[in-house]
Amino acid sequence: MHTILKFRGPASWHSSRSFLPSQKSFVRQNNTNLFKRLASSDAPQALPKRPRGKSWLWYPATLLALTGVGYYAYENHQPSQHAVLATLRCSRLARAAISGAIDYKRTLAGAYASEEERLEAVSQCHIRSATKVRDALLVNGGIYIKLGQHVASLIVLPREWTSTMAPLQDRCDATPYEDVAALFLSDMGQPISELFVDFDPVPIGVASLAQVHVGYHKASGKKVAVKVQHPRLVEFFNIDMNMVQSTLGWIKYWFPEFEFTWLGEDMQENLPKEMDFVHEARNTAHAIADFENVKTSLYIPEVIFANKRVLIMEYIQGGRVDDLAYLAKHNIDRNKVALELTRIFNRMVFMNGWFHADPHPGNLLIRPASKLSKSPYNFEIALLDHGLYFDLERELRVNYSRLWLSLIARSSPIVDADRRKYAELVGNITSDLYPVFEAAMTGRLAPDGIIEADDEPKSNIPQATGMLDMASQTEEKIGLNRSTAPQEDILVSVLDVLRRLPRRVVMILKLNDLARHLDHSLATTHSSVRIFLITSKYCMKAVWQDEKNRFREGGLGFGSFLGSAWCVESSALTTHLITLTCRAFATGYSKITFIEFMMDWQASLVMSSAWLRGFYSRGLAGAHDAAAGLY
Repeated sequence: MHTILKFRGPASWHSSRSFLPSQKSFVRQNNTNLFKRLASSDAPQALPKRPRGKSWLWYPATLLALTGVGYYAYENHQPSQHAVLATLRCSRLARAAISGAIDYKRTLAGAYASEEERLEAVSQCHIRSATKVRDALLVNGGIYIKLGQHVASLIVLPREWTSTMAPLQDRCDATPYEDVAALFLSDMGQPISELFVDFDPVPIGVASLAQVHVGYHKASGKKVAVKVQHPRLVEFFNIDMNMVQSTLGWIKYWFPEFEFTWLGEDMQENLPKEMDFVHEARNTAHAIADFENVKTSLYIPEVIFANKRVLIMEYIQGGRVDDLAYLAKHNIDRNKVALELTRIFNRMVFMNGWFHADPHPGNLLIRPASKLSKSPYNFEIALLDHGLYFDLERELRVNYSRLWLSLIARSSPIVDADRRKYAELVGNITSDLYPVFEAAMTGRLAPDGIIEADDEPKSNIPQATGMLDMASQTEEKIGLNRSTAPQEDILVSVLDVLRRLPRRVVMILKLNDLARHLDHSLATTHSSVRIFLITSKYCMKAVWQDEKNRFREGGLGFGSFLGSAWCVESSALTTHLITLTCRAFATGYSKITFIEFMMDWQASLVMSSAWLRGFYSRGLAGAHDAAAGLY
């Protein structure tokens, strides 16, 4: 007998009339099990029932708990907070840097219809990459801002990079006054109210490492500038530096031609010095001593008190050194300001062998000279922020001087050989990288004397073979020479030059660039070569003094070994050699002095012409403004 079952629904079934009575109880007892088996084999699958209770609350509750634990750890557990912030900062910088490197790879490997199109594509790639890195550094803050400022000062980098990074000089967030007050209490052991009669809570200047407030110091009775380090800088320094070096290391690994690891090494070595204000106070005293007996317009503010994170110094009331309106108001000749700045920094490098290594317009103030001033002009230039100085050993200083003098001279086989010789001694620069290095030193394209022999001239205009020749060329000719000179993609070569150069030489290039930048910002009326002549005169002095010292040391050395008769003869020979050296020095020095006189005379004519044009259009007020470069 067959049993036929028909499924009628999710909870019922019934048999045909052929069921036996004895089977009915069996079916009723196993109704549930049989239904499950049939449903699993012959019927569609049924959805499983949810477990009883409010289990759907488990997921959001777990997420909420984890969020609470994470927030508590971030707020109360310093290592956790450091780990989170370090990861975020590193990821921002790495993302920007790697994105830029990929952009460069694609741009440089692209095919272009013309050379102009290729150069425009490379320029836009510079801007895109620099903008990404700048924005990442700005968001990260702290020492990352310092990294961007360092990049902005590297004049051998493409102009798109340096100009894009330049705003970082003034884009720093201030530390809240409450945190400043807490720092004073912890570091000075006294509240601000006990140290100062008055203390302005709003800083007058904010930099990447510190900010400056104005107050009246009770102990000295003076109006002072108070430099206060950002309190959390030290807290994150080691982590941030490790992240910077790690990021730069990964970039070097994946893109070997884009190497910036030396930037991280520089910061690791120099930032601790800049973050120690006691070290800055010692540098200030050293700089004051170097210029104590020099007739100069340089003024260095007195340090009243210093500890590691607080520096109290004399307050200087003045304007930015490149503020033309301020100069005009006080009848200060902008040409003389540019030249005096060049003299100050060249004396530091070539005569003192110890120089300020963070020069930018924000660290320079100008004010009218007082009656007690030793300035030869009617103004004083105050130099601020003495946290970082570099010394320069005699051999490097003299070789750099000889290199510069070879650049001044007209090109010839001997001069060209000297240029490459001293470039290698000064900066480990090989012959193939020399054009890039020279462009960095002079701020222009390499002169005709160093262009390779197989390069075909593309203009009938004679190119300058030395920096002095540029004085006779008009700006139009110089610009045309730039546009017709061979153009190559030298980005990789630039990075190679930066990697090879000693850090001290890079800092000297920064000083050179400052002089050129200020000469342009001040709208000077003299030739752009004028400031190069000042550098040349200091180079001559450095070489002359070195030659005298060598002659004297050599003569005394031989005489001490070979007796008094040889000593007399050696002294006579030494005197003769010194006389010849002195004559050569005097001749070269006089020649440059004469050229300076002619350039200054021409500059005065240009200024007088501007005065007359201004007087014709707007009277005496217009004449004054025109002569001051205001329009």
